Amino acid sequence: MPAVLFAIIAGLCWGIGEVCAKAVLHTGKIGPFAAVAIRTSLALPLIWIAFWIAHKAAPTKAGQSIGALTPKEWLLLLGGSGLLAGALAMIAFYISISLGEVSRMKPIAFSVAPASAVLLGALFLGESLTPRKLFAVALILTGVVLLGLKSTPKPPAQIDENTHQSTPPTP
Repeated sequence: MPAVLFAIIAGLCWGIGEVCAKAVLHTGKIGPFAAVAIRTSLALPLIWIAFWIAHKAAPTKAGQSIGALTPKEWLLLLGGSGLLAGALAMIAFYISISLGEVSRMKPIAFSVAPASAVLLGALFLGESLTPRKLFAVALILTGVVLLGLKSTPKPPAQIDENTHQSTPPTP
């Protein structure tokens, strides 16, 4: 249960954070690259502090020594997690929310991630791929397709200047 709780906390933090980022990007005063750089500059020291605390509090768990990593593990951590997930994904995501609605881009980006993790986890890590997981991935990808479809926005209602009541838009 603690794992699920931390996943929910992470999701809530990301949701709030991306809405805040979109609000700033919408001003046009900074672009997605500056937003990612600022976000990362603030996050990095806090992450190192959390690592140091975890290392001191639980040296056999979350704070294990990074010196024990093999070259292959370093490559996976730096290339897959650091470069792909940490940099390229964040830059691509910030570009997406600078161009589109955060209410569409966030669910798309954060739905493709778990769907691909389930499939890649089964393929490369030997994790189980049950009918339930496959069904969940199908539901996730269906949601992504539905969110990705372009909807036609309704024209705004018009206000009658004499009565100050809204009237349906004229076609």
